[in-house]
Order: sequence, then structure tokens, then C-alpha cells
Amino acid sequence: MDAVVGVDVGGTTISAAVVASDGRPQAIRSVPTPAQAGPQAMLDTIARLVREVIELERLRPDGQSGRVVALGVGTAGIVDVARGSIVSSTDAIRGWAGTAVATGLRDRLGLPVIVENDVDAHAVGEAWLGAAAGAPSALMVAVGTGVGACVVLAGRALRGAHHVAGEMGHMPARGAEGLRCPCGRMGHLEAIGSGPGLHRHYVALGGDPDCRDARGVVARAHAGEELAMRAVRDAARALGRSIAGVVTVVDPAVVVIGGGLSGAGELWWSTMEATLRSEVIDALADLVVAPATLGAAAPIVGAARAAWRLIDDGSVPPDDAAR
Repeated sequence: MDAVVGVDVGGTTISAAVVASDGRPQAIRSVPTPAQAGPQAMLDTIARLVREVIELERLRPDGQSGRVVALGVGTAGIVDVARGSIVSSTDAIRGWAGTAVATGLRDRLGLPVIVENDVDAHAVGEAWLGAAAGAPSALMVAVGTGVGACVVLAGRALRGAHHVAGEMGHMPARGAEGLRCPCGRMGHLEAIGSGPGLHRHYVALGGDPDCRDARGVVARAHAGEELAMRAVRDAARALGRSIAGVVTVVDPAVVVIGGGLSGAGELWWSTMEATLRSEVIDALADLVVAPATLGAAAPIVGAARAAWRLIDDGSVPPDDAAR
């Protein structure tokens, strides 16, 4: 039985698995990302990991291994899917912007390759087999080191004319006034709604500077520290208002919330959802808001879904090509 490989390329870890046509991944293998070693080292590392998971699948004791026919990659950065190249990226992966990822991996592995943004892959994974399975449309919001989002229509990610559809993190956001976003501009959602943004906001409010990250702020909030609770609520409210703005425009059937900060607990979740629901019109009162269910496998599953479509369609689907 044929299979594909799905790959999730992050700033810290690269993960991959062989994925069957039903979306079921085999064992997921991960390696550290050589983020500062340059793009050729990145491509070499991805290719080695892909070979490793293919070899592991070949050696399965049940004898059910099949031919790997394509590779799907979800990666940090803004991606030109039609060309398989990175349009822009943060310094988290040095020199990644401009890298012809699809060509580099095709040359190394001899497989058809499709490359997309990691949040888009995450969203398609959740739409295929996760919290939005069966829904005609979905908004996926991933909240962690940044704030990413993707609109999924009929199982396909909306890319946009400039490859940035769904980049919610760079929306102007009430509550982020005067705060600098990692993109360099002031007042964007990511400046307060992301994990690092939450942490910076807590310290700016007068919080303990020895608290090292958002995880520490959330722990203090759970312990009842008032300033930490205020910072968590402020971040969650900013996110909830921004999601309300997006759902009012695109009217998705389901909103799926994932990423590390989505596990921050009841204070964060209830504040975010209550704010969202207080901002939307009555026609959206029954909007489904659900936590992501696939966890770390979601971008691998979504990237694999794109690889299967690449094989089925024979080319990058028109809906996914740059407009």
C-alpha cells in the first residue's frame, strides 16, 4: 500500500512520519533543528530524517510497509506553495527566507514535494481528522511562540494573493497599543497574545523579572498571583477580540484553538472564549469553539494530506497556488 511522508519543520525540532492514505501516521521521529547552520544544513537534515522514517517503515515487523510516493512539508515562515519556496521568515531559522525547499528536497530524495506554512498544515490536519473533521469550513488559531491562523474551506487552506491569508498575529489589536510585535511594528496581536507577548506584558506590569517565560506566568496565575492573572486575562481578551473580528468576516463553521498557550488552563480559555462571544453578533451565537485534538501530529498529518493531494491532482492544486 502506498504512503507519503509528512514533515513538520519548526525552529527547535523537525518531526516526520510515514502517513497512510487514511491519515494514520506511523511512529513520529524528531531531530533538533540546525536553525543557525544555514539552509543547506536544514535541507540535509530534513532529507536524512525522511530517509530514516522510510527505512523504519520498510522494516516494520508486520510486513505491511508500502512505497512512499510523495513528501509534504509544513514549515515555519511564509511559503509560496506553487514554487515550494520560503517568501519570508524570522531569524529563528537563519537564512531560511528565499530557500527553494521543494527543489532542494526533490533533488535529495527523488520524490514529489509540496511545501506549505506549518500553521496551514496544522489547520488542514485538524480539518481532516481532528477537531474540525467533517466541517465545511474552519478557522484554526495556533497560539504559542507566535499567533498563527488559517482559514480552511472544503479541506483546503486559503493561501491568499500574497501567501499570508490567516496571519492573525499581525492584526492591529486592542490591548497591544504601544507594544512592539516581532515583525517590528507596534500594536499587533502577537505582541500581547503570544506566549512571549504574555510574558513581556507581565513583566511590564511590574511582575517578577525572575519569571522566565509564559509557562511561569501561567503557573503563577494558577497559584493565585493577581498580577499574573491580570496578564493572562489581558492576553486572552486580546486574542478573543481578534478571533471575533475574523469570524465575523469569514463565518467559519468551527473555530479550533491549538498551540502551546491553548493549554494554559481554564482562566485563559474561559476569558478568551467569553470575550470572543461577547464581541460577535447574535447570528454567530452558536459558533463552535473547540480545542485542537491532534496535538503534535497535526502538522505532520496536514502536510501528508497536501502530499496525497499532490499525487491525486498531479500538480499543486489550483486553489493552493499563488493568486
